[in-house]
Amino acid sequence: MAIAFALLLATSTGAAADDTDASQLPGATVASLHAWLIEHNPDLRAMTLDAQAAAARVQPAGALPDPMVQAELRDIDADKPRLLPAQVGSTFYQLRQRVPLWGKRGLARDAASADADAGAYKRDARLRELIADAERAYVRYWYAGQSAATLDHIVKLLDDLEQLAAQRYAAGLAPQQDAIKAQVERSSMQRERIERIAMQREAKAQLNASLARRPSEPLADPIREPSLELPANLDAAIAATFDTHPALAAEVATVRAAEQRRELAYRNRFPDITVGLAPIQVGKRLEGWELMVEVEIPFQQTTRRNLEREATLMRDAAEARREAAAVELAGQAGEVRASWEGAREQRALIEHTLLPQTDANFESALASYQVGAVDFTTLLDALRQRRAADLTRLDVARDMLLNAATLRSLIGATP
Repeated sequence: MAIAFALLLATSTGAAADDTDASQLPGATVASLHAWLIEHNPDLRAMTLDAQAAAARVQPAGALPDPMVQAELRDIDADKPRLLPAQVGSTFYQLRQRVPLWGKRGLARDAASADADAGAYKRDARLRELIADAERAYVRYWYAGQSAATLDHIVKLLDDLEQLAAQRYAAGLAPQQDAIKAQVERSSMQRERIERIAMQREAKAQLNASLARRPSEPLADPIREPSLELPANLDAAIAATFDTHPALAAEVATVRAAEQRRELAYRNRFPDITVGLAPIQVGKRLEGWELMVEVEIPFQQTTRRNLEREATLMRDAAEARREAAAVELAGQAGEVRASWEGAREQRALIEHTLLPQTDANFESALASYQVGAVDFTTLLDALRQRRAADLTRLDVARDMLLNAATLRSLIGATP
């Protein structure tokens, strides 16, 4: 996953978006949001750099410490002090190297590698969150625009009904009040439309914020309903989440790092050694060699025990966080799955049953009013039922898509 993300990021950064070209603006499709977010989001870029920095720490963590070089001038003449090696009694050179033993370097390297893995997984998890936030904001943006369009259609129908009522009044077939009722209803719809337009502006600002753009920057209009597809076998995809979700993988890597550090703390009970090699110069001649070995004396046992206890507690805390993340993920998956299924069932009922029924009811009431079989109030009630069904369909479509965006983030259906 991390390699694929890096390739996608490298590809995306090659093309800059041009706000002056409407075709380059995000908002037309869900894919346009993904491309913009991956290329421009500063939070994601920062986490990518953090993950790269963590990966760069792996090799140094297991490397030997730098050696030390020492030069010592001995038997300097107090009456005629000289500071050149050939002008003093003897010169002592020493090269010293501390060598960690007992596998300490490997444990430190493994801990740093686990930290790097955790950073990469956290970046991938953050990418999922950012994409899900953008998709949910995009659903609200689409929903507000579609709601306003639905009310525009209703207002047009009311204009037609007002003209019909005026014609019947002129012919003496209906009271003048019918036309006035149509005007009142149209004003009410226009007021509601203003609310939807305000909702659309708010949704636009939220979508821009999720893309790390200024609230007033332009967005392309959605060309269709957001396409947020889910796998056919959703149960299997959710079950696999507990093995593949990067947030859980990050916690597992953190536990692994904590375990390595705990083992390293216990290995620190055993001392390291320092070896040294020293040539001795007298005048201009090399007169001899010295070999030195130093061993640490583990006197500070209380300090070591506390460091071991700290490492153990950190390991236990990491394991507890992993368990908490798994429980939270399972609860979220179950809750969102239930909400998505409920919205999907409601949408199917509305589209296949309620909408055809309200359309038929309105057409029947319109035909009956034209021949004087029903009054204008009955016709308006039929139109209100049709409007309510249209808006309810959009409401459940919005809820279904919002839950789909969250599910896609959980199961990894996003890029």
